[in-house]
Amino acid sequence: MIRGAQLYAIRWIASTAVSAPADIDKLCAAVPDDLATLIRKHADIFPDDLPPGLPPERDHDHKIQLEPGAQPTVRTQWRLTQPELDELRRQLDYLLEKGFVRPSTSPFAAPILFTPKKDGGLRMCIDYRALNRVTIKSCYPIPRADELIDQLRGAKFFSKIDLRGGYHQIRVNEAYCYKTAFRTRYGSYEYTVMPFGLTNAPSTFQLTLNEFFRPLLDKCVIVYLDDILIYSTTREAHLKDLEAVFSLLQQHRLITKGSKCEFLKQEQEFLGHVISIDSVKIDPKKIATIQDWKPPANLRELQSFMGFVNYIRRFIPNMAGVISPLTDLLKKGTFYEWGGEQQAAFDQLKLFLTTPPVLRIADPHRPFELITDASDLAVGAVLLQDFGEGLQPIAYESRKLNPAERNYPVHDKELLAIVHAFKVWRCYLTGADVTVRTDHKSLQFIRAQPTLNPRQICWLDYLESNFHYRVTYKRGASNIADALTHPSVRTAAVLITQTNSLLTGLFTHGYSTDPFFTTNSHPQLTVKQGAYYLKSGTNRIWVPAYRTLRELLIQEAHDSNFSGHYGIDKTAKLLSCNYYWPDLPTDVQQYVTSCATCQRMKSSRLRPAGLLQPLEPPSRPWQQVTMDFVTGLPAGPSGNDGILVVVDRLTKMAHFAACKTTITAERTAKLFLTNIVRLHGIPSAIISNRDPRFTSNFWTKTWQQYGTRLHLSTAYHPQSAARVSAPIRRWSS
Repeated sequence: MIRGAQLYAIRWIASTAVSAPADIDKLCAAVPDDLATLIRKHADIFPDDLPPGLPPERDHDHKIQLEPGAQPTVRTQWRLTQPELDELRRQLDYLLEKGFVRPSTSPFAAPILFTPKKDGGLRMCIDYRALNRVTIKSCYPIPRADELIDQLRGAKFFSKIDLRGGYHQIRVNEAYCYKTAFRTRYGSYEYTVMPFGLTNAPSTFQLTLNEFFRPLLDKCVIVYLDDILIYSTTREAHLKDLEAVFSLLQQHRLITKGSKCEFLKQEQEFLGHVISIDSVKIDPKKIATIQDWKPPANLRELQSFMGFVNYIRRFIPNMAGVISPLTDLLKKGTFYEWGGEQQAAFDQLKLFLTTPPVLRIADPHRPFELITDASDLAVGAVLLQDFGEGLQPIAYESRKLNPAERNYPVHDKELLAIVHAFKVWRCYLTGADVTVRTDHKSLQFIRAQPTLNPRQICWLDYLESNFHYRVTYKRGASNIADALTHPSVRTAAVLITQTNSLLTGLFTHGYSTDPFFTTNSHPQLTVKQGAYYLKSGTNRIWVPAYRTLRELLIQEAHDSNFSGHYGIDKTAKLLSCNYYWPDLPTDVQQYVTSCATCQRMKSSRLRPAGLLQPLEPPSRPWQQVTMDFVTGLPAGPSGNDGILVVVDRLTKMAHFAACKTTITAERTAKLFLTNIVRLHGIPSAIISNRDPRFTSNFWTKTWQQYGTRLHLSTAYHPQSAARVSAPIRRWSS
């Protein structure tokens, strides 16, 4: 083991000594002189490429332990295109030259495939899914992003180091190399370094780096896989911390990718967030990804989108309420149908992220303020701290109530909101001084309440035994958490003044894109808190021509629990109390008439439908007949371009009589008498569709004299005259 490590060190130093200058010069030119000197001092960790040969053997080289009784996994190789074969040969030559793979006779065999890179190239991937299914999963934890970010409190300088080909700097334990075998057109090979795609590779990598940087972890370094973030409170301390990190990298023979390293930043991107002094916000690249996301076409795409959104849920007030139509589609047994509600939620989320909030990093030495609220559908909370500039948000939280919780009385729902917030933010609130503000005044006296139900006793026992808190009353109109739980439509003042209200963003976006507001002056309007109000004394907001916003307002006025699916006039009247736009009545009519709940649940006000029953079967031939026209045929010598088809319902015998498409009811009756009555007698019933000739006064009076009953097929249901359809189809074909 020692000789292998020494040999690798010799190769490593030799290769970095040759390849370092080009990369180092470019890197040093972009940083201050004192940092450039430090980088040149440790130039061997900034080469242009990984050195040939294997990394040194370490205590935590990757192992692949299989479940008891598992057999070697073998999968067939898929066919590759010629460009993929060319890329395969190039990458195999590179890996063989480096010593990262070697020819194999292993009983294991995984297929390879290629995926496109952003630059148009091809990335070789090994499909280890079969192997992963029978591998015993590692329990070593991957850090939580929010826990890592909390460690950055007070930091003012940041540097990020990216490892070059990180996995390839970790060896596979020699006894397990054969399990990494993959097959190609050019033979089978096995990895000697850790490949991408193995189920336990992230855990092994995290374990290795945690061991290397253990002296500095959570002091000046946090590590998430191959992302190493160095943070300090002063510039001088930061340079010392960088030197300590460089020394550890050098000691453990780890190679960095200089082009991706960033140094001495006061605003640093890390794990999808942008970190600055005591604050954190969403990375604009992540926002752009969501803005460009197409509406999910199926359940799998929706699950992918929801997973992405949940990563940034702490930034989104009313997360549970906004995405409720989307989460409803994820319920087991629910038919996937992307409708108007889902599209509105999808658009609202995108619009909110155009101006996402900046959150502060929690300071455990300062008191916390917790604002909670509950509605019939969800509970929500905001965690805040005062940093000398007024209360600043630390995080937002909300969740939907399950069916049982929706039946709780209001008092219990409000208490549940407090309990849920304490459970979510237990890591912050345990041992801290917490002030809880709620708009449910009776909760101030919950501790002194003489009678409690078992549920309340359980919740209070949890709060009293784990936290130091006091409950105060805060009116609902000034309660930030109201925006996290209650439906969006409220009075005009509340809608526009709610902190971080999603609806405010919708109005702002609508005004900025509506030509009526961007190109004209408006003497009939007055601006208050960013909204345009009518001067007519009605205190109504003029809603911009933004479809998503208008549909949201109509939806709340019609669908919410505070409305109850009113009719067109009542919904329009309710909406007109606070809002105005020129086509409001028309838009309300279109929405209400297409409301699925109203169509399904409301009683019909139409006259009762007539008797609907099947026709009695005939007892003899030509007792009942069906008839119809075939039209649109090429005209013959006599000008006939249609056919009258008459079919006996009992024997299916058919007669065909040539006619013109423009034939009248009188001519039709004559044709029927000549071709049918003359041969088979007068039928007792004639079944036809609702052609104007069969519903004309002449036709009905004629057959009334003969005592023949006329049966017309149900509107939009031609199956009742289906007997005549088969001969027509055969004739047409």
